[in-house]
Amino acid sequence: MTESLVVGVDAGATSTRVAVHALDGTRVGYARAGAGNPSAHGLGRAVTAIETALRAALPSGGGYRVVASVAGVAGLVNEVAPALAKVWDCAGISDGPRCVGDVPIAYAAGSPEPEGALLLSGTGAVAARISDFQQVAIADGLGWLLGDAGSGFWIGRAAAKAVVAALDRGHDEGLLTELVVADFFGDERPAEPRTVAGRLVRIAQADHMRLASLARLVSRASEEGDPTAVEITREAAAHLVATLRRVHVSGPVVLAGSVLTNDGPVRRAVIELLGDETAMTARDAAGAAAWLAARDLLAEDAARDLHPLFTACA
Repeated sequence: MTESLVVGVDAGATSTRVAVHALDGTRVGYARAGAGNPSAHGLGRAVTAIETALRAALPSGGGYRVVASVAGVAGLVNEVAPALAKVWDCAGISDGPRCVGDVPIAYAAGSPEPEGALLLSGTGAVAARISDFQQVAIADGLGWLLGDAGSGFWIGRAAAKAVVAALDRGHDEGLLTELVVADFFGDERPAEPRTVAGRLVRIAQADHMRLASLARLVSRASEEGDPTAVEITREAAAHLVATLRRVHVSGPVVLAGSVLTNDGPVRRAVIELLGDETAMTARDAAGAAAWLAARDLLAEDAARDLHPLFTACA
């Protein structure tokens, strides 16, 4: 007997994941590959990553038929759909995937409710209102230079600015300063605070995305009571909730991105600020894409009941 399967794709800026499920939610294949964002890495590289993950995730030996596919692609461009249709055809799948942005997929990873909102904070930050699992309004997501308030990059940059300002005044005490300076210099720290500040600035200017990695140090310092870190985490949470309020109307709020899915001071502060709102945590986005593919083939109650199986983290 030929088994009916669905395929879900979560193609992001750092990695690509493909989940293959039976219609009863059973996961029969899962694979990871490189970056799949065509806007950031080019169409060819993104499509190759998705193809690599697809072929690794599909069961060997045949005996199945893929009946529906959804591809959630960060940085989605029009050329992705026809390119993936060719990939699917070469893999023996007659119909190419329905291509959508990564925001609805991230929302579906946290909730089976068709109406709600997504609040995402990872390296970047964005909020979106979702209706029938489609993005209908969006706030922020404007990038590290001029937007993404409350994101991992924003948090790391705030930490670096606070540390540089302290060093410029000749102050090199405090846990946050200690952690940031050690992260940049290790045992090769210059003796003078002003020299440390200057070198830190030059390193950050040469590799600005390194600042995002400092978010974890802010969380650690905040947990241990460093007043500067505590203030940064509180301000980040306030920014994120203010962004959400611009788009959220009703339904659950799905928290996504590493800053909000991992337990830490920003996540806890956001949940506190949300008050009585129903907050859900995003799980596996590739599985969520597969669930969206299966949803049109299932009764509404069955689709809702199967959502946890599809979105269970791999």
